Amino acid sequence: PEYIRAIADLRAKGVTGKLIIGGKSMGGRVASMVADEIFEKGEIAGLVCLGYPFHPPAKPEQLRTKHLLGLKTPTQIFQGTRDEFGTKDEVATYGLSDAIEMIWLEDGDHDLKPRKAISGFSTADHLRTMAERVKAWAEGL
Repeated sequence: PEYIRAIADLRAKGVTGKLIIGGKSMGGRVASMVADEIFEKGEIAGLVCLGYPFHPPAKPEQLRTKHLLGLKTPTQIFQGTRDEFGTKDEVATYGLSDAIEMIWLEDGDHDLKPRKAISGFSTADHLRTMAERVKAWAEGL
């Protein structure tokens, strides 16, 4: 209900154009669970998830991916390669919807933060990559 209300509030204020919803971790999961309903109504153009919680830490058998298999909303998921909620090797086996583009941030943890001494990347580098990728993707929606 919060997403629907927020979208209605934005439109009532005269905000137009492509609207993308999303969130970090559980916020992204919640957004992904309501995205198709809102997308099918033409109210959003896409979904962005940062650090998606594919499963609880140390419990890879408890997947939170069922609704992602048939997702129709154009989606970008930014995930750190060492995220304890879903590593690159694990996610590769999930068979996610073709509407989902996975973007892997080298050495990022669940907060997408890399270890600069190990990876050479800073948090600012990853934030810049995310902003650039979302901007280019959104322009093509």
